Parts: sequence; structure tokens; C-alpha cells
Amino acid sequence: SITFNAVISACEKASQWQTALQVSTLMTWSKVESDTITLNAMVNTCEKNNMWENALQIFSEMVQRIAEVDTITYNTAMSACSKCGEWGKALQLFGSMRSGTVQPNTTTFTSAISACEQAGKWEKALQLFSAIAQGHLEFSTVTFGAAISACEKGGRWQKALHVLSE
Repeated sequence: SITFNAVISACEKASQWQTALQVSTLMTWSKVESDTITLNAMVNTCEKNNMWENALQIFSEMVQRIAEVDTITYNTAMSACSKCGEWGKALQLFGSMRSGTVQPNTTTFTSAISACEQAGKWEKALQLFSAIAQGHLEFSTVTFGAAISACEKGGRWQKALHVLSE
């Protein structure tokens, strides 16, 4: 599977999602088992090409077939949904991650905050922003930007200033 994974990753980097899907099909025909790396690369390919439905389909297959989804898998699937305006799906993934065994990281929280920003859910975005500190995770500049943007879109400039002061 290492060779197939390398080819899929190369296709993903070159935005050749159709070829990546063909390689994935070839893996199945060749009876080569997909692993977490393979499927993460496929979800990432879908995310980069704004194919959130395909990303969620692959995510579901991972859960059913190999049950080894990781933080990268969740983050990429959430990002795919968020980029395409499917903020509800992104937040569903976030919720299932938090209730499962995979631990969210700063990127996970940032993706969820960005989904809230798109949905105009500034209060939820600020709750998630606060949860980062409670979870002893580090803030990133992207996290700050997403939280501030959520406040701005909600017309809450005072809250944006508060986020900035954290």
C-alpha cells in the first residue's frame, strides 16, 4: 500500500482528484488494503477540490472498514465541509469526534470555529475559542482570525476586541 499511498498523495498535491480516485479503485481491484494514510490522502484530495460529499463518504467508509480515523481525518473532513458552506456537517463531525476517542487539536477547533463563522454563530465560535484554553491547547493566528471574523460577522466588535486581548 505504500506505493499506492505515494501515488495518491502525489495526485492530491497536483490537484488530480480523478486520477487519485482511479488509483484508489486500482488498489481495490489489486486487493491491496487501504489504510489510514490512504484514506486520509483521499479525504484530503476531496477537501482540496471542494468535494465535501465525497470526503464524507470516504470518512464513513474509514469508520466502517478500518475504524482507524485520526485527528487528521476529522480535520480534513471538517475543512472540506466548511469550505463548501456545509457548516452543519462540519460541526456534526466535531461533535462526534469529541464524543469519541480521537482527541481534537488546535486545527480541529479552528475548523469548527470557521464553520461557526460561516453560519453566523458567533456565540458558539467564542465557546469553542474558550474551550481551546480549557483543553490546554495553543492558539494559532488562524484560530484568532476565525474567532474575530465570527464576531465581526455577528456585529460584535467588542467581543472581537476581547478575543484579540486573549
